[in-house]
Amino acid sequence: MAATENAAEQVATIAEKIRAGKTSLGIEFGSTRIKAVLIDDTYATIASGDFGWASHLEDGLWSYSIDEIWTGLQTAYSAMANDVERAYGEKLTHVGHIGFSAMMHGYLAFDEAGELLVPFRTWQNTNTHEAHEKLSELFQYNIPERWSIAHLYQAVLNNEEHVGKVAFFTTLAGYVHWKLTGKKVLGVGDASGMFPIDPATRTWETEFVKQFNALPEVAAQPWSLEDLLPEPLVAGTPAGELTAEGAALLDPTGTLQPGVVFAPPEGDAGTGMVATNSVRVRTGNVSAGTSIFAMVVLERKLERLHPEVDLVTTPAGDLAGMSHANNFTSDLNAWVGLFGQFAEALGTPVDVGTLYGTLFRAAIADDVDRNAGGLINYPFRAGEFLAGLPEGRLVFARGPEANMNLGNFMRAQLFSAFSPVKIGMDVMTKDEHVQVDSLVGHGGIFATPKVAQKILAAAFNTPIKVMATAAEGGAWGMAVLADYLWHADTALDAYLDERVFADAASITEAPDTQDVVGFEDFFDRFTKGLPIEHAAIAAIPLEER
Repeated sequence: MAATENAAEQVATIAEKIRAGKTSLGIEFGSTRIKAVLIDDTYATIASGDFGWASHLEDGLWSYSIDEIWTGLQTAYSAMANDVERAYGEKLTHVGHIGFSAMMHGYLAFDEAGELLVPFRTWQNTNTHEAHEKLSELFQYNIPERWSIAHLYQAVLNNEEHVGKVAFFTTLAGYVHWKLTGKKVLGVGDASGMFPIDPATRTWETEFVKQFNALPEVAAQPWSLEDLLPEPLVAGTPAGELTAEGAALLDPTGTLQPGVVFAPPEGDAGTGMVATNSVRVRTGNVSAGTSIFAMVVLERKLERLHPEVDLVTTPAGDLAGMSHANNFTSDLNAWVGLFGQFAEALGTPVDVGTLYGTLFRAAIADDVDRNAGGLINYPFRAGEFLAGLPEGRLVFARGPEANMNLGNFMRAQLFSAFSPVKIGMDVMTKDEHVQVDSLVGHGGIFATPKVAQKILAAAFNTPIKVMATAAEGGAWGMAVLADYLWHADTALDAYLDERVFADAASITEAPDTQDVVGFEDFFDRFTKGLPIEHAAIAAIPLEER
């Protein structure tokens, strides 16, 4: 009876918080899922909803349609609002604050009338290599292929018909925020994936803007770059309010009322840093999903230009080095799905959690070979700059004497997933001697205890911490940034330390010496075998079915 009464009291307490607006909503557009998370003032998730989606090729470029963006957003929001009503008996007429985040980079370009000029070009596209090389050389600052400015400049170089009509371009998070609030702004972390940010001013590098505008092919355009970019905002800055039109877009039922204050829209790198309490100098995180990136907040600028390292910022505007790989879980998920189909064919289907847990644990079993037994896997669904691949092909390979068993197979899958991001991380730690006090793993792959954490510790040869919030994801991190609007008089790193993570539980996995040696052996074979990928690109059509 006491337990029942206590549960009822908890429900009543949360219902009162919902009515009082002591809530924050974070919605993140990931590569495979749009997720909405509502938190209360203790940072606990009180409701959530999601929508699964996938990119598709359109004219040879990876994209999501505008209809998919809004259908997915409305579905995820509706599921979250229904969760609120079902659990607490409250219709969600208002929330305290809202924030949107999304996969970074890419290219959404609009004309003066606000019409999309070309289909959304996502971060997965690697057709911008010429722009990457020319701009990196011009600025002496790495401009990755997936950055928004690389997409714009490549379109200029290609003499694309739409270029002269561009009046505004932004990221996915910036686009959704604009349509819901009318404000053309962007969180500084997401902005740093569009164009370089000056960490002293927390806005665009003005000298680089001048250099870009002075390029002859750019000077010939009817616009200047500064007129096309959104305004960067640091975390804690009010970024507009939900308009009546925006409320109807987000919640077509008309239940949600306009007027909610928005946080600056951020990128998934920034929300990953927040969700892992990694915004302080010399802290870092590894955020793993469809893509993967390892980030370290820097004490200083890097001494040299390194194409393998992106320079972005935290949501507070501090400089961070990022090693970003386009590919991570797509291939792994496909193989796990195949094992699930086999179980169903045997008449013994298993739930997804059991399936992943069983297969993952096989990768660290006592009888597994530390180097994955000579098996090699290439998880490249899309092109991979770090590996020098313009396109992706998915290849599993082994020599005739390789030790093919389940444990080694799954170990090769996990080793290969972490291999591309290791390339850029090695540049930071080994070439630039970047110091890392803590590195936190973040993302659904860490939901199975120990396994991915142990593999990552071997890959980076450093202790890996996983926090109790590891599976919460970027939507939760964005909700925390929305809550930060109430506490912006405190520095973001102190706010996270003192309020959000003060009592957070965590587990740290130190690298095992034999695992480190095994991973290095695998990584050596992985890199030496990359010509296999180039042959596969030449032999296997991109859109073959």
